Amino acid sequence: MSERANGGGERWFHRRGALADGGWETVVDERTPGWAHTGLRVARLEAGERIALDGTGVERLVVPLAGSFAVTHSEADGDATTTELVGRASVFDGPTDVLYLSAATASAEIAAVGGPGRFAIATSPTDRVLPTRRIGTDEVPVELRGGGASSRQVHNFGTPQALDAARFIVCEVITPAENWSSYPPHKHDEHVPGHESRLEEIYYFESAPARGAAPEASEAHAFGMFSTYSSPAGDIEIDAMVRTGDVALIPFGYHGPAVAAPGYDLYYLNVMAGPDPERVWLISDDPAHGWVRSTWDGLGIDDRLPFAPHTAPATDTEETAR
Repeated sequence: MSERANGGGERWFHRRGALADGGWETVVDERTPGWAHTGLRVARLEAGERIALDGTGVERLVVPLAGSFAVTHSEADGDATTTELVGRASVFDGPTDVLYLSAATASAEIAAVGGPGRFAIATSPTDRVLPTRRIGTDEVPVELRGGGASSRQVHNFGTPQALDAARFIVCEVITPAENWSSYPPHKHDEHVPGHESRLEEIYYFESAPARGAAPEASEAHAFGMFSTYSSPAGDIEIDAMVRTGDVALIPFGYHGPAVAAPGYDLYYLNVMAGPDPERVWLISDDPAHGWVRSTWDGLGIDDRLPFAPHTAPATDTEETAR
């Protein structure tokens, strides 16, 4: 039975809280049906609250979404070390420092510092052990991609150019109000050396009123749109209004566009990994829409980019947590 016939949209798209487990707002891991190579955890902590991780055999990347954190971590044969992550006020305030935790990390505890905060952890199972490493904000490659109304900002803190990881590729994308990203629709579900790689992908979304939005604009009503559709690798269909905390799982298929609604900026965190031996992001555009890339020539990048900090300090609030 195809994924579409089997309720593919419902299986692969999840509203905020639908994947809650324990103290986590979102958990995607090996227990998720049809999922094998990537994982995601998202939690919100009040000041002084802590949440624990344990178990080796998985690489992790701790990504502050809003607020600051202290991560105390240790390997089975080593002393505990505490790493501070200054973070940011929100995902729309430029890049953040992140922490890569080795697959040899036996335990870790994350605490909110100075106020409430929200963070994500990207994961991938692996037996390959690479060193734990903090990547500072000033080390994060910031890419302005596309042009005109297809301009977006990409923070490549977990890509091969920035991080020596075993399996996963992790980045985040900020799309200004009314702009399009993840476009043209593309796929990475076939192994074609030098042309396309097999990578399942997680999208974690947030949306917020654009800078300068009317006073009545509400975090609770901020939204964007996201689509995924079938490829020869499998049948899938997602056509969703996305809000903060929603998650899309892309096992195969053409995905995109992700569109920021007028008045609201859109963010998503991408976590990718797959069975291919090489850790590389190679994509194929939908042949019906790939020509769109040529229309960006000469348009220039949207002058609202890059997004940079405009408020201080980095603390989450009930409003931004909705």
